[in-house]
Amino acid sequence: MDWRAFELSVRLALVTTLVLLIVGVPLAYWLSFSRWRLKFLVEAIVALPLVLPPTVLGFYILLAIGPHSPVGQLYETLAGQMLPFSFQGLLIASVLYSLPFAVQPLVSAFSSVDRKLIEASWALGVSQLKTFFRVILPLSMPGVITATVLSFAHTLGEFGVVLMVGGNIEGVTRTASIAIYDHVQALEYEAAGQTALVLVGISFVVLAITYGVQRRIWAIWPW
Repeated sequence: MDWRAFELSVRLALVTTLVLLIVGVPLAYWLSFSRWRLKFLVEAIVALPLVLPPTVLGFYILLAIGPHSPVGQLYETLAGQMLPFSFQGLLIASVLYSLPFAVQPLVSAFSSVDRKLIEASWALGVSQLKTFFRVILPLSMPGVITATVLSFAHTLGEFGVVLMVGGNIEGVTRTASIAIYDHVQALEYEAAGQTALVLVGISFVVLAITYGVQRRIWAIWPW
């Protein structure tokens, strides 16, 4: 059992989820309430990782952050190391790959908030920012929880993008899913089964807690 791979996977999933919430909440708010006629182009870009093969997405991310790209050269100058085959590179790839799993539940939740409540808040002189935190966000909490769980679970089990961008460096980019692949390649089915079972258990517990919390939320605030 490769516990270092598990530790790396969990750490990557946690950081990715945090970044996705920071980026996804304002993006989802804009997609929910913007009246820009070409908004559908942004929606298509956000949803693109859902239909692209992970290897294709990983290949283009690898080119975008590689040592010959402006982003890669800037990072190498500032940090003294390359983005590909590093935890930071994995983080960028994971955020892009899991972006629709965070944004789409948030957009659905924000759009379902009664517009009359939002307009009433504005009519009382409350700013848009305070209205968001006092009205929209509390009423959208089930969607926020769903986005958090989907982002975490999707990042925890991702394989193709991680392998393309991070490779298989033990203790640096070797995640649990890659460890399972290595065990199967070496015909170590028992070790692969143990690692896979732990991933199944973690995913089940996370989803069970999420559904339990959502039931509690709807029971307390049945709106």
